[in-house]
Amino acid sequence: MLSNTINSTRRVEIDFVRGIAIILMVLFHLIVDLKDIYAYNLEYLQGFWYLEGKLSAILFIIICGVSSTLGRSSTYHGIKVLLWGMLLTAVTYFYNGSYYILFGILHFLGISLLSASFMGKRPLLWLFITSLGTMIIGMLFSERFVTNPYLFPVGLITSTFSSLDYYPLFPWYGVFLFGIILGRMIYTDKKGLGFSQVPYMQLDILAPVGALKMIIWLGQHSLGIYLVHQPILLTALYIFHSF
Repeated sequence: MLSNTINSTRRVEIDFVRGIAIILMVLFHLIVDLKDIYAYNLEYLQGFWYLEGKLSAILFIIICGVSSTLGRSSTYHGIKVLLWGMLLTAVTYFYNGSYYILFGILHFLGISLLSASFMGKRPLLWLFITSLGTMIIGMLFSERFVTNPYLFPVGLITSTFSSLDYYPLFPWYGVFLFGIILGRMIYTDKKGLGFSQVPYMQLDILAPVGALKMIIWLGQHSLGIYLVHQPILLTALYIFHSF
């Protein structure tokens, strides 16, 4: 959910997975809008759609961790993503001051990326233990409430806490660290799976109808799509239900 440039040297396999995550995310938010705004008989807090939405987030977080091992600009990207997250907080608060984004996935990814330069140099065993421990602590946090209202970034919330989007550091930072581990293991020789050697403009050889190129394009523009997809969805649904 970070890059917006298209060139022949990108890791297209990473863009592909990120593109899949974008498609899953847009579909999940479509279900949410249909349920919450137009009262469709759909359920997204459990069952299939809940798992579909979490799969999208998990793919984003893992790929973000993987990507952080391939470049030297994680700090810059972290600041940029965190600022976008803070802007979304302001916009959603203006829209609905009682239910807005307090600590969403952009806040989480921004902070995680700020730590990537340091964490990416730690031994793999240390990263694995920290990743597992973070997820276990997060599960323990989810089973209790606290009275301090300012601990929500780490996963400790009050009984009245609400956030339009919520991805606390515990347990989700463990998933990000798993992405770093995966990136370190797969890209040890900087060649990875080999797909990155395929020039972007020649991908039609692999997908004659352009489906693969479209998914990769979505992955390359994931941040922009994330920022604008809800206004587009809401506008399209309003027009559809006006007839």
